[in-house]
Amino acid sequence: MSLSRREFLKSSAAASAAAAIGMNVPSELEASANAAEAGWRWDKAACRFCGTGCGIMMATKNGKIVAVKGDPAAPVNRGLNCIKGYFNAKIMYGADRLTQPLLRVDANGNFDKKGKFAPVSWKRAFDEMEIHIRKALKASGPEGVAVFASGQYTVMEGYAAQKMMKGGFRSNAIDPNARHCMASAVVGFYQTFGIDEPSGCYDDIELTDTVVSWGSNMAEMHPILWSRVTDRKLSDPDRVKVINMSTYRHRTSDLADIEIIFSPSTDLAMWNYIAREIVYNNPDAIDWDFLKKNIIFAASPVNMGYGMRRAGEKSLTPVRPDGSAGKYSAKEMETINHEMVHKVSAKEAPALEPYGYKEGDDMVNKPAGLKHWEISFEEYKKFLAPYTLDYVAKIAKGDPDEPLEQFKEKLQTLANLYIEKGRKVVSFWTMGMNQHTRGTWVNTLSYNVHFMLNKQALPGSGAFSLTGQPSACGTAREVGTFCHRLPADLMVKNPKHRAITEKKWHIPNGTLNPVGNQHIMKIHRDIEDGVVKFAWVNVCNAYQDSASAKHWIKAARTMDNFIVTSDGYPGISAMVSDLVLPSAMIYEKWGAYGNAERRTQHWRQQVLPVGNAMSDTWQWVELSKRFTVEDLWGPYTLRNGVKLADVRAEAEKMGYSKDTTMFEILYANERAKSYKVDLDSFPQKGYDNTECIGDSRNVKGENGEVFKGYGFMIHEYLFEEYASFGRGHGHDLAPFTTYHKVRGLKWPVVDGKETSWRFNVKYDPYAAYHAKENGRGSTHAFYGPLAKALSQGNLLGITDKKKKPLTDKAKIFARPYMDPPEMPDEEYDTWLCTGRVLEHWHSGTMTMRVPELFRAVPEALCYMNPKTAEEKGLKQGDLCWVESRRGKVKAHVETRGRNRPPRGLVFVPWFDEKVFINKVCLDATCPQSKQTDYKKCAVKIYKA
Repeated sequence: MSLSRREFLKSSAAASAAAAIGMNVPSELEASANAAEAGWRWDKAACRFCGTGCGIMMATKNGKIVAVKGDPAAPVNRGLNCIKGYFNAKIMYGADRLTQPLLRVDANGNFDKKGKFAPVSWKRAFDEMEIHIRKALKASGPEGVAVFASGQYTVMEGYAAQKMMKGGFRSNAIDPNARHCMASAVVGFYQTFGIDEPSGCYDDIELTDTVVSWGSNMAEMHPILWSRVTDRKLSDPDRVKVINMSTYRHRTSDLADIEIIFSPSTDLAMWNYIAREIVYNNPDAIDWDFLKKNIIFAASPVNMGYGMRRAGEKSLTPVRPDGSAGKYSAKEMETINHEMVHKVSAKEAPALEPYGYKEGDDMVNKPAGLKHWEISFEEYKKFLAPYTLDYVAKIAKGDPDEPLEQFKEKLQTLANLYIEKGRKVVSFWTMGMNQHTRGTWVNTLSYNVHFMLNKQALPGSGAFSLTGQPSACGTAREVGTFCHRLPADLMVKNPKHRAITEKKWHIPNGTLNPVGNQHIMKIHRDIEDGVVKFAWVNVCNAYQDSASAKHWIKAARTMDNFIVTSDGYPGISAMVSDLVLPSAMIYEKWGAYGNAERRTQHWRQQVLPVGNAMSDTWQWVELSKRFTVEDLWGPYTLRNGVKLADVRAEAEKMGYSKDTTMFEILYANERAKSYKVDLDSFPQKGYDNTECIGDSRNVKGENGEVFKGYGFMIHEYLFEEYASFGRGHGHDLAPFTTYHKVRGLKWPVVDGKETSWRFNVKYDPYAAYHAKENGRGSTHAFYGPLAKALSQGNLLGITDKKKKPLTDKAKIFARPYMDPPEMPDEEYDTWLCTGRVLEHWHSGTMTMRVPELFRAVPEALCYMNPKTAEEKGLKQGDLCWVESRRGKVKAHVETRGRNRPPRGLVFVPWFDEKVFINKVCLDATCPQSKQTDYKKCAVKIYKA
């Protein structure tokens, strides 16, 4: 049978689509499809993009991926893909794919920071990295070596990077771009439950009566989940209600029964309004039996700043008479000064009155850390008093053209839906609540409402933080590639946790660094301050995805440092770097991801990497060969005076010599070598395995010789060692081979069974065990171990320092509405919000190279209200400037698009490096989570 390419694509696609929906396929069409697919090898994999965790089927032929389709057996997406998902193959074959290392050199081939990129060997690349890492360690100790890590690492890559950074270099200056997307959710989980990640699962969508989207454009950012929400809504349109909460109208509004457009940051006030409605006007709705057995009330400091630079930091000195300071202009300092002292506004004064503040007071901000204490219900009730419908509606209404009474009616209806007895409610959110200067606070406030109504950790009910990246959960969080974390919720500051890790890694006691404060924005600031001398960008685009970007790019290019980027394509970070390394992309390596519902999924290497590209795991393991016990495990004194012990003698007692390499200790040890390469058995049979046995490309490694593989199953070793941290501790993962037989499993996996609803005695074996042990006879046990003993106090502070245990209990927090540090004023009169669009992923490094996606959305637009455009003398299609105190960009005006802001707000997505919106954004963060607030800053708009 002869088929043209068009006929082949049509028949294959039609047959796949029909099969996905269970439709009978005509025999002629089926025969055509079978002929077209002759010689294809199909295998399961996970989608490369968002945190939904869709399963895909991938076909390869002659060493290339030739087709992708949704996996009908995948429980997340059930055969569907979003538009990006269908192009998982094309992201790997862009014309400018990086295929060899590139180093900036002078005319003689020597490294020159001002030189041009030239191809070099992997050996030369590792030579340069070794030289500059040694320089950084000599100049600044472990704090001088940093990594911009990723929520897109595979589990194995993240674990390999973590071992070398924290166990080898003794540096905790490794932090993922997941800091930008999920850190507020993480701290919210820790403070509320004592353990990370959601209690529910996606099955809640089919079981609920009510879906409330808080600051999450699910229709575009999680389209497969939104298809399930849509199906649920259409299955029972009268009963099922959908509410969209946002600062501007978007596609999620199209399905919503109620759309609530609110002013930036006032989600805090609206959550507290719902809680007040429960406590003051519907007290019978409170499930007191549940609260008494499972919940306590808590408070924390309010004068904690906004996570910006503080006075006295090197780059803020000297302070000049014109208001500028160090490397920051007077305009920038207008906002940064709020970090030290904030004047209480009329808008926030009622919310802060219970804390003793009134309008016009100077709030002196101090670093508060994660400090909190237990309070009484009466104190919590006093805290809620200001959040009347009148007050909240007045400050929260985001559309100036909407009547106030109409907005109030919507808020009352929202509260009624939560409160209605017997009504199941799921609250979803993503970046709107996480990228927030009070992101941790607003995350905890969501649980308050669900707890009081006993609508948490139940099928169909719960507050549910959705994840932005494919393995922000599975790698950044569970593996622990944050600066302060170790695997399975262990923390670097906890000596017991360090001891556990040192034992598992077979490294001397005292090796691990107890100071974990170099989060992603601090790494940027430390480069600007001259502390970090070596920084490595892994699986992210750190110089495009960080706010106040001009500062970090200037520091990287003009100061005494060495910046490395490993990537598949030359994005902004690669252009900023001194050395660029070509990374194998997702299906060119074995890997695993963990999604937003705690589902871990694995895939096999489908094809060989292009050119001389190699995986990030390989890059880390090869680098480890360059450093020995003698090089890294001597004494250091950190900036804060903490001393790291000399552990070299202890290493010798363990059987290591001064010349033993980190490769031998951390990766190629006897435990690792027990995981055999077995090409005749499942899952290895029939699949490439570049790291283990090399491949036909004969890539030359760090020693200049052809790399023949490590000779053991390094992927399985890294996964199993990592998994050993969580087994028996509420993070149980199945064996490596099991994941290659299934479409993922939701941890904890106990006795081979996944857990759908954590903390619920009926569904979670750990909850059942803890409930039996504590003897309270509850339906739930919130068994997370962190921060489970608190001092006692009131809203103003601690009154009794003695700590009281909170075994198996969760917390309801009193946390007020507060203004963000920068709001529209006379000069900068418009709110700016950033985010994504359906067709592109993050910085566009991959999706902008897919012709179909590029043609669909070739540039980032400035979405604005037609009335705003008219006020600014602009019209559809005009080119405008978007300018803040930090920088400006040009973008075309869009007044008729998918995103429809109210007057006074504009939306500009950040995927387009030519519309570099993060030059404009403010690098304020939640002071507790250190997550950047990209959703609100003040700009002015004018014609270009």
